[in-house]
Amino acid sequence: MKKALRIIWLAVVLLFIYVPILVLAVYSFTDATMVGAGIGGFSFENYINLFKNDELREMIFGTVALAVVCACISTVLATFGAIGSFYSKKLTKSLINTANQVPVVNADIVTGFSVCILLIVILRIEKDTFIPLGIGHIVLTAPFVYLSILPKLKQMDGSLYEAALDLGATPAQALFKVVIPQLIPGILSGFMLAVTLSLDDYFITTYTKPSTFDTISTYVVNATKGSQTEVKTALWALSTLIFVIVVVAVVVMNIVSGKKRGTKK
Repeated sequence: MKKALRIIWLAVVLLFIYVPILVLAVYSFTDATMVGAGIGGFSFENYINLFKNDELREMIFGTVALAVVCACISTVLATFGAIGSFYSKKLTKSLINTANQVPVVNADIVTGFSVCILLIVILRIEKDTFIPLGIGHIVLTAPFVYLSILPKLKQMDGSLYEAALDLGATPAQALFKVVIPQLIPGILSGFMLAVTLSLDDYFITTYTKPSTFDTISTYVVNATKGSQTEVKTALWALSTLIFVIVVVAVVVMNIVSGKKRGTKK
């Protein structure tokens, strides 16, 4: 009975999570103009409009470019930060871990306000330079990358670095040839998480972005307020594509990780 209840509860949770996404995916392949107003006939028009519309293409490219660049910077900073924290003394490690948790727990809107006030109001950096937007996304994503890498460091033998030095490796060789290869799964997971968070962010982007630039999140919010039905329905197709890409990426990463574990055994 308990096992059956657990299965039912899991099924209910999964339904709440995935049914809305699946409904949106179904509507993206129809000529319907509104979700819930009738499915209509089968059509690829939404996907055609998504890639045919110059404004949508530029918005998608800009969003992906921003996410990848910020994720790369966040991953580098978080990787070296996590390694430094791991090999630090107990008090220093505790302070770094606590400082890293604040942006994670903090609301995005507070982070957005803070970055906006510091960079744009106090330091008077122009928003059109993309510097406030980039820094805001790095502040958002770097702590999550740090948290993805830290468990891999804890699983690693802490004496590997010292052992490499004893065997004649330079500090740089010990770091890049011994320590970092042990952290690759955590680094990749953190990078993917950073990309997802950057793509998804709305509040920080709203307060720091140039007036002529839109990410997927800000564009979607503005589009839902307008009356461009063609754009709204094309965004259904975009949401479906993002979901499919994420699912494929997760499956591939799990398969690769499973093969690596099997090889080690």
